[in-house]
Amino acid sequence: MDAIGLLRRAGLAVLDLVVPPQCPTCDRIVPMQGGFCAACFEMLTFLVEPCCDRCGSQLDRRRVTPFCDTCIEDPPIFSRARAALAYDAASRQLILPLKNANRLELASTLAPHMARIGAALLSQADILVPVPLHVRRLRARGYNQSVLLARAILRGRGREGPVLIPDAMLRLTHTPPLGDLGASERARTVANIFAIRPSRAQAIAGARVLLIDDVLTSGATANACARTLREAGARDVSVLVAARVADPRAEWLPST
Repeated sequence: MDAIGLLRRAGLAVLDLVVPPQCPTCDRIVPMQGGFCAACFEMLTFLVEPCCDRCGSQLDRRRVTPFCDTCIEDPPIFSRARAALAYDAASRQLILPLKNANRLELASTLAPHMARIGAALLSQADILVPVPLHVRRLRARGYNQSVLLARAILRGRGREGPVLIPDAMLRLTHTPPLGDLGASERARTVANIFAIRPSRAQAIAGARVLLIDDVLTSGATANACARTLREAGARDVSVLVAARVADPRAEWLPST
């Protein structure tokens, strides 16, 4: 361990003495910072292999093909996606406070689980690009949760692995929240709303990009970002998120 790592560990030890670590969802005292109590940990649904090699959705262990039916019928623009958690009542207690209630420390709670499921993607990536917020939303919120997650994922990795470019992309249009929209409506809403920041275009060209976000729902935002990055010359675009919703794209696929 290097000097910075030793100092960080010492600082955490002092912090644990002054402020005993608490479970991030129920505030019970736990053995280590960022850890969960047993009850809250059991409520979380961690996504594990086997999962669709394209979109990261959970697969039945008896399935022969490495792709889900949805990705076979309607493959996404990004190459691969992985999510640490299923987006449900338990994971919402982590993601929504991070996103909307200034609970910035929850990025450090989620990041190790993202790094675990996304280990292969991280090892292959050249750069990490957070999904951008529109400037109006960024000013209102004060931070981009995707940037916080990306920084937390890279913390402690030293000089190994990808480089974070937090401002690589721009969100040109302020869109309404996508939560109540179906998959096709989401795709229409986010079409053509992203761009590459001109000063970052050279870094994107030829790079293997890992896109970082908090939640993957239909993949519309990830697809729109991936299209923009590929048009700018990115060699590959994959996606790593904290949680994913059960894939709603299957609702509008044509029946066979």
